[in-house]
Amino acid sequence: MSVPLWFFIACLAVVGVKTLRPPLWLVIVLLIGGYILAGSLLAPLFNPFVK
Repeated sequence: MSVPLWFFIACLAVVGVKTLRPPLWLVIVLLIGGYILAGSLLAPLFNPFVK
């Protein structure tokens, strides 16, 4: 059985939020910050760590 990567990551995120119960503002800040960082000039700096 083959599961798409995006689905696996979404399932991990749901389980993590349900078990750890972080504040909603923290989840939103991390999502928006990651989105902004991915499109910034600093993205090549973090690229080796993500791969």
